[in-house]
Amino acid sequence: MTAAALAAHGLTRRFGSLVAVDGVSLALSVGELHAVIGPNGAGKSTLVNLLAGELAPSAGRLLVGGREVTGWPAWRIARAGIGRSFQKTNLMRDLSVFENVRLAAQAATGEGWLRRASAAGRAAAAARAAIARVGLEGFEEAKAGILPHGRQRLLEIAMALASGPKVLLLDEPLAGMGAEESERIAALIRALAADHAVLLIEHDMDVVFRIADRLTVMVEGRVLESGPPEAIRASAAVRDAYLGHDL
Repeated sequence: MTAAALAAHGLTRRFGSLVAVDGVSLALSVGELHAVIGPNGAGKSTLVNLLAGELAPSAGRLLVGGREVTGWPAWRIARAGIGRSFQKTNLMRDLSVFENVRLAAQAATGEGWLRRASAAGRAAAAARAAIARVGLEGFEEAKAGILPHGRQRLLEIAMALASGPKVLLLDEPLAGMGAEESERIAALIRALAADHAVLLIEHDMDVVFRIADRLTVMVEGRVLESGPPEAIRASAAVRDAYLGHDL
């Protein structure tokens, strides 16, 4: 049996007496778009930070391709095949689109120009491929800080793609988008799931239920329910947890 691209078992994170993530288990497979939804404060972004190594778990295990990576730092988990975007854009605003993506590609491999001359060429090629994948051709020399919000989001996805990850963790990539931009990026995310395992945190329920293969609902740090979109939509427990929300 093929190991999950990314698997969490009983993942928990405490901040003093607050349990932000409480015994969460999930598995991501290449070819699957897995969305995590829940109200504000449910622990979704904390979960992403645990999966990416930005936070160490208080308890539980994390595996990438069946390999134990629990407690590894973010740079090491990234090199194991995990790419991520952030809830708030995390760009080098004074650098060009190309430089942002090229530096992301180089950082993920750990190769430097002084140590290996061919590293620069590989990073540049990876950057060009990622820029093309997200549809930012023609903007390579534009400064990241002057791009419209939607293109900044695309740039951040390109940076996540630059290292050739098997897993993409996307934290609210549609935040602040208009309808047309949301549709374009949602289509991109759906396409990326063909050859990646994608975990999506998103508040746009129309998009989530349309493009996700599987949903996990979190409430107060715990998994309330997990399953295909039609099962989640029909769940009385989920409806109760989202009282006043249209699912």
